[in-house]
Amino acid sequence: MITDEQREKLRGWFTGRLPDDLFEALAEVVVDREEITVIGRIPGPRLTEDVSAAEREAAVQGRIQEFRERTREDRIEVAREAEHKFRRKVSWGVECDGERVLFTHVAAPVMTRLRQPERQVLDTLIAGGVARSRSDALAWCVRLVQRHTDDWLAELRDSLEHVQRVRERGPDSEEVADSSTQDPEDG
Repeated sequence: MITDEQREKLRGWFTGRLPDDLFEALAEVVVDREEITVIGRIPGPRLTEDVSAAEREAAVQGRIQEFRERTREDRIEVAREAEHKFRRKVSWGVECDGERVLFTHVAAPVMTRLRQPERQVLDTLIAGGVARSRSDALAWCVRLVQRHTDDWLAELRDSLEHVQRVRERGPDSEEVADSSTQDPEDG
């Protein structure tokens, strides 16, 4: 689990390292054990007010594709540095006129043991055409749980960060180790 301070340092590194003209703003930096996802805001296309929804959507998609191609080399260079420094893959995405698109992202395999009733849930999703495979069905279930439990998960993550801070102040921390080497007579 990554702490808020580690997340802020990571975001700060990207803010300082990204070329100034790459994004209008750094919208979000998301991190887990395998991957860092960097999402930036880019300007939308200039359109007249009476443009149709279809034209607007096509223009936004075109702007995103143009950005992706034009900035590829800069993003690869930053990603290489970050992957070396943080030991995680770097993925990219953008927000443009309210649309969020991820260019690349890691699909990490996750091993699990499921009992028959749990496998039956996955198989039902496959039979119903919701998923193509058990892996797809499991990913669908995770997204469903995530959508309906964001508040609970946020509270759990906060609690885990608190546990991490308490561990850092434990007997193996540098602060405690430094103070334990002082002579008690020195006060």
